[in-house]
Amino acid sequence: MSIKKNTKETIQTPKGTHDVLPADEMYWEYVRHVASEIARFYGFNRIETPHLEKTELFLHTLGDSTDVIEKQMYSFRTRGGDMLTLRPEGTAPVARAYIQYGMHTLPQPVKLYYDGSFFRHENPQRGRYRELHQFGLEVLGEEDVVVDALIIRLLHTILEELGFENIAVQVNSMGDDESQSTYRKELVAFYKKRFNSLCKDCKRRFRENPFRLLDCKEHGCVELRDEAPHMIKSLSEVSKKRFKTLLEFLDESKVPYFINPHLVRGFDYYTDTVFEIFVNCEDGSSVVNDTVTPPDGETPIATDDIPPVIISQKSSPIAVAAGGRYDGLIKSLGGKQTPAAGGAIGLDRIILEMKSRQMPVPLAPKPRLFLVQLGPAAKKKSFGLLEEFRRAGILVAESVSKDSIKSQLRIASKLEVPYALILGQKEALDGTVILREMDVGMQETVSLKDVAVVVKGKLKGKKL
Repeated sequence: MSIKKNTKETIQTPKGTHDVLPADEMYWEYVRHVASEIARFYGFNRIETPHLEKTELFLHTLGDSTDVIEKQMYSFRTRGGDMLTLRPEGTAPVARAYIQYGMHTLPQPVKLYYDGSFFRHENPQRGRYRELHQFGLEVLGEEDVVVDALIIRLLHTILEELGFENIAVQVNSMGDDESQSTYRKELVAFYKKRFNSLCKDCKRRFRENPFRLLDCKEHGCVELRDEAPHMIKSLSEVSKKRFKTLLEFLDESKVPYFINPHLVRGFDYYTDTVFEIFVNCEDGSSVVNDTVTPPDGETPIATDDIPPVIISQKSSPIAVAAGGRYDGLIKSLGGKQTPAAGGAIGLDRIILEMKSRQMPVPLAPKPRLFLVQLGPAAKKKSFGLLEEFRRAGILVAESVSKDSIKSQLRIASKLEVPYALILGQKEALDGTVILREMDVGMQETVSLKDVAVVVKGKLKGKKL
């Protein structure tokens, strides 16, 4: 059903937000159903956190130099003086809840999933909104790298179940504290010599957090990044072993992946594993973003047993999911040292992609019956009758606001229901109803107390 948009000067949705109209709701219901069913099968339990959180939660966790903190948070002071923020992401609120409700006392790991809306003041574009929707998985209380692989595998599986093909994973390791300390020095030395070539934002980020320079999308900074030292070469022995094990798990799970040596996530709490998942990788090639060629004279990375980095000259496919490990996040919020990992899918983006590709989704069940009523007594009886059919699991359409039998039967015909129930004044007084077979016009009178059973029996022999 197409709806003509009102072009008059009326109140519209705020910039960067959108309505989910009934015609699109089947996509949202289907995606959430598939994702939550897979999550529950693997032992994840649903958690809901407030849309509003204390601003300090994100100031403590995301990093002062991140775009979200600097430019994108919706924060305000309440009349009571509290600083609150519309949540820009889902991991920090889950970590806060883990501490607040003493989940460390539960059997570990604690496996949680969520879906909901988040808010960032970004420049709206296709698939990127100021109110965004995500489905996320978090595993708290487990340091084994198998958890990282599981999260990647489940997000990959969700996309497969939804009908996506040519899915590929970018993966990298940011290393542990020792690795990051070593790499930070190398990065600072590299960019210090090229400081004047950095964009305005990166010149400031250089002093605050040089890792953020690897995430810049400015053309000049992208070219510099391609020449920058590779993070993998700075990994400690512990992180190197973890990364190698992760790749072995992905190989065993038959998850196609490519190492992106400059991949960092947008928040400061990530350690070791970081990843992004892409669709539309048509030829199965690498999806390393913005990378053109290796630095002059440099061969692809091969650190011990870690596979070499593959560089692609193709345009980037669509990033639809991301995540990583965040072993220091719980402690930074005042909890005990707790290893954890997580990832999330951007629902807006994958649903846009599903619609543009006309990917099939299950249609909403069609009504099998239409209730036609005539007269005040029949209209009053219709409510109880509709409830009886609901309890019997029979989907019924109705138009109780209309009084004309002709107009109601016309609606029933358009809906292509196999049967119509006609309840008039006489039938309401007699405790009966007329059951009409729509395609042949045959009808019979049935007792109201038996009608649900009779209809159920007749529908068994009818095709949907």
